[in-house]
Amino acid sequence: MKLLRYGPQGSEKPGLMDDKGQIRDLSGVVKDIDPDFFAGDGLRKVAALDVSQLPIVQGTPRIGACIRRPGNFIAVGLNYVQHAIETNASIPSEPILFNKAPSCISGPFDPVTLPVGSVKSDWEVELAIVIGQDALYVSEESALDYVAGYCVCNDVSERESQLEHGGQWVKGKMFPTFGPLGPWLVTKDEIADVQELKLWLELNGKKVQDSSTNDMIFPIKKLVSYISQFVALQPGDVITTGTPPGVGLGMHPEVYLKAGDTMKLGIEGLGTQEQKVVNWAATQK
Repeated sequence: MKLLRYGPQGSEKPGLMDDKGQIRDLSGVVKDIDPDFFAGDGLRKVAALDVSQLPIVQGTPRIGACIRRPGNFIAVGLNYVQHAIETNASIPSEPILFNKAPSCISGPFDPVTLPVGSVKSDWEVELAIVIGQDALYVSEESALDYVAGYCVCNDVSERESQLEHGGQWVKGKMFPTFGPLGPWLVTKDEIADVQELKLWLELNGKKVQDSSTNDMIFPIKKLVSYISQFVALQPGDVITTGTPPGVGLGMHPEVYLKAGDTMKLGIEGLGTQEQKVVNWAATQK
């Protein structure tokens, strides 16, 4: 299944993308695609539906983030071999974890806003996991049993705040619009091998990231198991799993986002996103 949320920002409705590429309305069946949906066995309920009987959504509505306000938005740093190499970082011996704020989540086609004074905002195409059930101290062997599905994430990052202001990475990771998710949440049964998915990002039409999830240092099952040793993962939690090489920080000379830039990114089987970059001041008019 490809689950999504559509409609004006703040008033999204739950939907499903059918085999013909049509959006089907789920609002008569479930309230939203949110933590309560997963905790309340929403996936099973929707899977049992006759999709052909669901109302077709007319027109081309805005697509929102594929999940509403997860309780946790956890991120993994330096999880691709070649990305660690390009940034002159050591290959981690254990996963590097940090948080992104749920308030930074935005729709896959919404503008990305640069913070006031930002000169080093960067792009990061990533595979994100959505947790389907409570997970604490789970084994690697059973880890994927706790996964509901996957989606595309752009882990937008302000490098000056992240790396030059001391403290934790979160300073450069949590600004509003720094976590586009979607366009869909694809249930895990549709993905034959999550460690063999192509992922890419274009900046102003030029491909700058082009890799595969097979370059991950720590695979998905390892990440879910590892993170569950430190936090009680809950239904609807999101884990974004690191980016491949090709970020602006790793270029020579370094390249960063500016107002007017366009990012287009995608992952095999999970759809594509596209965002226009704007200054914060432009959003206040």
